[in-house]
Amino acid sequence: MNKGLQAVDALSPGANLEAYISTVNAIPILSVEEERELANRLHYQEDLEAARRLVMAHLRFVVHIARSYSGYGLNQSDLIQEGNVGLMKAVKRFNPEVGVRLVSFAVHWIKAEIHEFILRNWRIVKVATTKSQRKLFFNLRSQKKRLGWLSQDEAKSIAADLGVETRTVFEMEGRLNAYDAAFDAGVDDDDESAYQAPAYYLEDKSADPALTVETENFEQDASERLASALGDLDDRSRAILQQRWLSDDKATLHELAAMYNVSAERIRQLEKNAMKKLKNAMGGALVPAV
Repeated sequence: MNKGLQAVDALSPGANLEAYISTVNAIPILSVEEERELANRLHYQEDLEAARRLVMAHLRFVVHIARSYSGYGLNQSDLIQEGNVGLMKAVKRFNPEVGVRLVSFAVHWIKAEIHEFILRNWRIVKVATTKSQRKLFFNLRSQKKRLGWLSQDEAKSIAADLGVETRTVFEMEGRLNAYDAAFDAGVDDDDESAYQAPAYYLEDKSADPALTVETENFEQDASERLASALGDLDDRSRAILQQRWLSDDKATLHELAAMYNVSAERIRQLEKNAMKKLKNAMGGALVPAV
C-alpha cells in the first residue's frame, strides 16, 4: 500500500488541519490511464480499493475548493469534511464511459455539499430564503471588495453583474450583516426525541445546489475540455477545424484544399478524423456531427 495513503488513515481535517493538507498534497495525482483503470474496476467490479484510491488521489482538490469558502466564518476543517462527502458521492456515481476526468465531474458534487452545509449552518440564509436569493448570497460575498456597507454605485454595479434589482442586493447585504430570528428551536444532536421542524427533513428538489452549480459551470468546463482536446491535435488538423468551425469567416473545403495543396476530399477526411478525436476526448458532447 502507498505510504502516502497510509498516512491519511490517521488524519482528519478536524484533528490537525495543516498536517492533513500537507499529507493529501503529497499523494500523487493519478494519470489518465490510472484513473480510467480504477474507474473501470469500481464501475464494473465494485472494487472498493479502487474507490478508495480515487478518493484519496482527489482529496487535494477538495481542499482547494473549500478554501474559496473561507469568508463565511465556518471552520475550514468542516468545509473540507463536507467537500469530502461530495467527493465520495461523485466517485460512487462516476461513469468512465462518459469520457471526462473525475475532477471535472466531482467539482459539482463537492461544491453542492459545501453549499448545503453553509445553508444549514447560517440562519441568515436558512430562514425564508428563495433559490434566487441563495444564488445572490454566494455571489454577493465574492463581489464585495470591503467589509463596510455598499454604496449606491457599488450596489448598482453588482446588481447589473448579477442580473438582479438594486434593492435585492441591499436586502441580501442586510442579511449578511445581521441575524434573522429562527422559526424553529435548535435541536441537540443527541436528543432524538426533541421536536424537529419540517426544514430539518423536507427536501426542496427545486433548489438542488448540485444542479445550480452544474449549470453555472457547464460552459466553462466544456470550453476547457475543448481547448485541451484541440491542443492534442496535430497543427494541420487543428488549423482545419479552427477555420471550418471556430472562425467567424469560415473557409470552404476547396479553399483549404488549395491552401494545403491536396484534394477537397482529403480535407474532408482530415476534418472528420479530427472531429472524431474531439468527440472521444470530450465524451461525444458539444461537437457537431460531420
